[in-house]
Amino acid sequence: MKTNKFFIIGIIFILLLILAAVFAPVITTYTPSEQNLIERLQAPSAQHIFGTDDLGRDVFTRIIYGARVSLSVGFISVFIILVIGTFLGIISGYYGGKIDYVIMRFTDIVLCFPTFFLIILVIAFIEPNIYNVMIVIGCTSWPGLARLIRAEVLSLKEREFILVAKMMAVSNIKIFTVHILPNIVSPLMVYSSLAIGGAILTESALSFLGLGVQPPMPSWGQILTSGKDYIYMAWWLSVFPGLAILITVLSFNLIGEAVRDAFDPKNEKNNL
Repeated sequence: MKTNKFFIIGIIFILLLILAAVFAPVITTYTPSEQNLIERLQAPSAQHIFGTDDLGRDVFTRIIYGARVSLSVGFISVFIILVIGTFLGIISGYYGGKIDYVIMRFTDIVLCFPTFFLIILVIAFIEPNIYNVMIVIGCTSWPGLARLIRAEVLSLKEREFILVAKMMAVSNIKIFTVHILPNIVSPLMVYSSLAIGGAILTESALSFLGLGVQPPMPSWGQILTSGKDYIYMAWWLSVFPGLAILITVLSFNLIGEAVRDAFDPKNEKNNL
């Protein structure tokens, strides 16, 4: 991974984005909700490097503050996915039998619904805000991880060190935490890197539809929504937030691909 150029590029961009989100008040002198109708729809300039929107708000400032929303949704929703998916996957794969059957059938039911439309359905019945968006994305996107972890555990539980631990009457909790979890770290890392980008993309799509983060909190999807009505006269309202989403999701995907290649035993060129 250390010599993978795409991995390095992805890491550098994500670190810069995190620093920009954390130090947003230092980077820009504007606030994301500061309106100035006299300067509405101004093209990119030295004063407003990404231009202004239909209410005269600085687009660069809104994108920087919007990064806080996107990164928070990405990391927290994926954390929820990891907790639910890993727990159900381990329980299902380790115990098997009726427990495995019930968990996997429930997983199949959730998988029957397209994830994005399931999220929209749930959001329609609750208040759309950043916290609910995080929870809903996390609680509806775990089935893929659960099936992945189940497959890994089915293979692991037949290994000698697990069988020996059972013969020595080691508790199941200790087997899970000491023997199984350390051996599924690599698929969890790969899945997490790719899932964060997916969660950010989902949040942006929800905000674009008006079902995600609500004003005055800025979101990349919101900026795109305001830009669709001015696409021919204010191109910057669509281009810059669109690029922010594209590059951020691409960076996480590059990191995920590099991590997967590094942990793949069949890959002779991995650089671990």
